[in-house]
Amino acid sequence: MGEEPSIGTSIRRLRTARGVSLRALAAGLGVSPATLSAVENGHTGVSAVRVAAIADLLGVPVARVFDPDGRSGPGPGVLAGLGGAVPPDRAGDHGDLGDWRRYGPLELDPALAAALATFVEVGYHGSTIRTIAAHAGLSVSGLYHYYESKYDMLVALLDRTMVELDARMRAARAQGAGPLDRVAALVECLALFHSHRRATSFLGASEMRSLRPEDYVRVAAVRRAQQQAVDEEVAAAVAAGLLAVADPGTAARAVVTLCTAIPQWYRPGGPTAPEELAEQYVGFALALLGRPPSTGLDPSRM
Repeated sequence: MGEEPSIGTSIRRLRTARGVSLRALAAGLGVSPATLSAVENGHTGVSAVRVAAIADLLGVPVARVFDPDGRSGPGPGVLAGLGGAVPPDRAGDHGDLGDWRRYGPLELDPALAAALATFVEVGYHGSTIRTIAAHAGLSVSGLYHYYESKYDMLVALLDRTMVELDARMRAARAQGAGPLDRVAALVECLALFHSHRRATSFLGASEMRSLRPEDYVRVAAVRRAQQQAVDEEVAAAVAAGLLAVADPGTAARAVVTLCTAIPQWYRPGGPTAPEELAEQYVGFALALLGRPPSTGLDPSRM
């Protein structure tokens, strides 16, 4: 029996098979090529959320990241590379993302973390490579070790934001027992993301205008797909008589806009925790969508 591949080896095999360069995948993940190379060579671990992001960027199910050669399932060598982030009995299902309600610190390399802070503080056009390098505690040449331009950093941040939100929304939608449950889960997911990930969400709302046409089209397509998920579940709930709103499409867009506006006013550490805020927003959304008073959600979810 041959030796089981590590998670890094599996990622490299799948990336190569899909014809994606190391630099392109790293940019999509919001990390430097050196960081991704370290993952692929087994020098550093990889989180469950990042595994889900890799799968999304490569256009494959998460299980394929663990099983690039079509074996029956991930072996112990692959699972070991996750540092316990994914339980073996869940490695092949949608649980690879982990709990979509759970948030840890944002994982960014020093250059990208500094770029995010600088872009949020003074805007993309007000930022320079020199100010980003100073924020990161790096020389300008040291910053270029990570990214070739501030534009590359902007694209990496926006790609990473869209990938993470998309993975969380897919997981939230999959857990719903019916259309009304799925509407509530998607609203909760959006509110949690835009409060926990306030900085990246704010950047996504304010700096898409700075993208070149080819990048704008790609990022906008992901945003449209996320809106479509809410549109579909609202329409299904209306058709089932669970919601009563005259214009489901417009109402669904109003609900999503309500959530995406959170970064404009929310401040971490304030009187309202993200979880409490998300619960309130679910109530706001269902009221806007015309939920009849007698209609309840799946009690196992609430």
